[in-house]
Amino acid sequence: MDRPGNGGPPSRDQTRRLVLEGSAGAVQRSREFSRRALVSWHWLPAPDEDRRAAAEDVLLMVSELVTNACLHASGGPRELRLHWDGARLRVEVADASPVPPRLRPFAGAGRPGGHGLRVVDRLADAWGFRPDDGGKLVWLEVPRPPALTAAGSDGEPQAPE
Repeated sequence: MDRPGNGGPPSRDQTRRLVLEGSAGAVQRSREFSRRALVSWHWLPAPDEDRRAAAEDVLLMVSELVTNACLHASGGPRELRLHWDGARLRVEVADASPVPPRLRPFAGAGRPGGHGLRVVDRLADAWGFRPDDGGKLVWLEVPRPPALTAAGSDGEPQAPE
């Protein structure tokens, strides 16, 4: 589902890339890579519950996108990209499968599997996919966390508006 993201002009664009070769350990490596990026962008350590929840939601959604690539794309995920523009975080996972992701019909909370994209659909402001080098790129976007306003040129958060 493509829903337009929100956010204003970037205060300082930053992109981080993690090349992933195969599925072995990809989810854990992606979570740790993402956690380090969130620390450098001052999402973590979080001084309050709202910011901590926003960061944990991002880590969960990264895990879900990478897990889907591990399960459904031959060769697993190829790359994880994180792009922070001071107002919005975009997460992208590239894989070699051209098959688009799809939300499965709701099968009940107690049944295992098939809930990953539903989690992303509920937590992200926007998500979607596009063809990418013979495969696809699945992306999601979230706004900056509560109480973290647009960062100055040094990347430090400023007081809430």
